[in-house]
Amino acid sequence: MIIYFLRRVLYAVPIALAVSVLCFMLVHLAPGDPINAIVPPDAPEDVVLQVKHEYGLDKPLPVQFGIWLVHVVHGDLGRSLATGQPVSDELSVAVVNTFRLAAVAALLGFLLGSVLGGIAAMYRGTWIDRSVVGVAVAGVSLPHYWLGMVLVVVFGVMLNALPAMGAGPGGSSDWAWDWVHLQYLVLPAVTLAAIPMGIITRTVRSIVIELLSQDFVTTLRGKGMRSRTLLRHIAKNAAPGVSAVMGLQLGYLMGGSILVETVFAWPGTGFLLDNAIFQRDIPVLQGTILVLALFFVALNLIVDLLQAVLDPRIKRS
Repeated sequence: MIIYFLRRVLYAVPIALAVSVLCFMLVHLAPGDPINAIVPPDAPEDVVLQVKHEYGLDKPLPVQFGIWLVHVVHGDLGRSLATGQPVSDELSVAVVNTFRLAAVAALLGFLLGSVLGGIAAMYRGTWIDRSVVGVAVAGVSLPHYWLGMVLVVVFGVMLNALPAMGAGPGGSSDWAWDWVHLQYLVLPAVTLAAIPMGIITRTVRSIVIELLSQDFVTTLRGKGMRSRTLLRHIAKNAAPGVSAVMGLQLGYLMGGSILVETVFAWPGTGFLLDNAIFQRDIPVLQGTILVLALFFVALNLIVDLLQAVLDPRIKRS
């Protein structure tokens, strides 16, 4: 088991290095000059050259990448071209806010998807099954931003029941797990939970239907096992597949919430990326994309190891 874990960790190292190269190159391949975010268009040429030299933008790309990678390894993601603040300071606050939103959305999607998928499997072929499948398909198909805008109009404007923008009455720095702050989390979390809810519902339904047709379930039923105990056995066998899907969904929620955070002005990594794109703030873009990509790599590694723990049938080689 230890050798298997170490091998999986070593496999993640070249992947992380490749991710860093892609993050650096893709940002620089985008059209536009990042120096425009610092100096005005009518600035003298000598001023532009001086600013480029200060930020290291006058060096060849391989040299820039080497310098950037060394700084990243030491925890320095550079300074924002737009604000002059350290990227790590801005990113640390944004990552916490995004993780808070993604964790609540993932938990909501996992609970609803597991319950609905189990119900649909137990009542397979009935109107209940068809209704649940319809809800799951709608959750996967509806665009995030459209659903978010509908919820804002209904609950934020028409009913005035929930706040539609921001992370709290005093901003995100003084967050507390009380209703005063949680009410700001309801609409974006529900919006973000729609897709994982639909995916988990369909996954649980298919896994449970397959398990119900297996011999061990028929044997347990023949022995007169109670339904509640039988459900525990089914849930244990379904856990590896469902946990893998849920782990990947959490990674997608961390990196794919840019539109939802923009709609609700939630101060997370998506909102930070949106501003950095329009401001052509390369250090913020590179740092944010790199952190999200490395988080996804780490999450895949954790899910892989967790599957090996939950399911001994997985070959550890």
